[in-house]
Amino acid sequence: MKDTGVKLTKWASIANAPFPAEGAGNQTFSMYHLVATVIGVPLFLAYYFRLGFWIWLIFLFIPLGGVIYLAFVYLLSKYASPYNNKVRLPERNIEEYITMKDASLAGYVGRNKIPMEIFFENYFDEKIDLCGDALEILEARHDWASFEFALGQAKFLLTQWIPETIMHTKKQDEDQVRDHYDRGDDFYAAFLGSSMVYTSGIISDPSKNETLEELQDNKLKLVCEKINLKAGERLLDIGCGWGTLVAYAAKNYDVDATGITLGRNQTEFGNNRIKEYGIDDKQARIICMDYRDIPRRPKYDKITCLEMAEHVGVRLFASFLSQVRDMLEDDGLFFLQIAGLRRTWQYEDLIWGLFMAKYIFPGADASCPLGWVINQLECAGFEIQTVDTIGVHYSGTIFRWYNNWLKNKDTIINKYGKRLKILTTYLLYLGGSGSATCYQITAHKNLNAFDRAGLISRRLKA
Repeated sequence: MKDTGVKLTKWASIANAPFPAEGAGNQTFSMYHLVATVIGVPLFLAYYFRLGFWIWLIFLFIPLGGVIYLAFVYLLSKYASPYNNKVRLPERNIEEYITMKDASLAGYVGRNKIPMEIFFENYFDEKIDLCGDALEILEARHDWASFEFALGQAKFLLTQWIPETIMHTKKQDEDQVRDHYDRGDDFYAAFLGSSMVYTSGIISDPSKNETLEELQDNKLKLVCEKINLKAGERLLDIGCGWGTLVAYAAKNYDVDATGITLGRNQTEFGNNRIKEYGIDDKQARIICMDYRDIPRRPKYDKITCLEMAEHVGVRLFASFLSQVRDMLEDDGLFFLQIAGLRRTWQYEDLIWGLFMAKYIFPGADASCPLGWVINQLECAGFEIQTVDTIGVHYSGTIFRWYNNWLKNKDTIINKYGKRLKILTTYLLYLGGSGSATCYQITAHKNLNAFDRAGLISRRLKA
């Protein structure tokens, strides 16, 4: 293999990136320059044409500000240089990675890179074919794709993402969840496997190639250990998916467990799994319900929420945490696993974020940097007990989902139709989300009477 300029990893547990290139991002982005441009251009026009303040404000700044902002960000995403990139790319022609099948794409030849948004939209429309494995091609994406914003993303941002972020009504959330998760359990089983867990697993040993089921078992056990789950306690899992954690906790820790989901299929599947585990429905159950309608009493000893809080949304996040605090016993523990963003962002991260908001996880606008999540928890009256970044575990999980999908996609295509856009969306998502990150946070109420000594972690003991 050609020398890439950096030391590559060789762990058995993950798909080791062959070209971990750095892109342009906030390291070269100046908020001062942005503000100066948005205000300065209308001011210059007002000065040049000798316009008054109110004319400037109403007819120049307000209508032009948004346009100037979008133009500024677009130009930086297109022309900004990568920051501290030491990776040497193969410098192959784009034809070695993808094949253009439409005349409108004829200009993307040789070393002329295609914007990522234009690539995946045309890939969905079957105007582009991949010249090989999706994962291998996307791992080399910096060699053939650019990460500049495109018109389609601006349209999605203004007409869909921003309105949905502001609203987040019960009807909106219900429609998005059911459209997404009620398309068929066999569809999800094709890549989630028998565990039917749609959240990051946990790698126990990076030198071992553990199965997907082992990763998910590791995660389920870790969650129960982090919240110090004990027999007889009441557990609430908000956004429980197919109910695997609820069934696992009830069976292995003898707790009274309740799972909440908006998915009808998930509710049926979860309650059937509880029966298969030999658990009485008086001890564990999955309820189809909006999280806002969960009865506040009686309270719960432990509350978990794994990669659902992103869907609560930024606007409602504080009220969600206040609700969790109200439902939690004073000596209880809250476990939050949440997909997030690295604070040091690159334009590529924003491109993928918009892609997933549009096609994969609509309504999940509360995927934010860790500092924002911690601040929200503390402002809601929680004290942080532990924090772990599990982004690499997420990458390992997604890699196994991807391999499962490749094994089973022909069966799913035969049932749902070869041209079904969501199939190619998932193939692309599973092949290209290796840069995702995720956090596990354990918290309790910030009360003076809370028994903090009882939570002294084994990993802190000598």
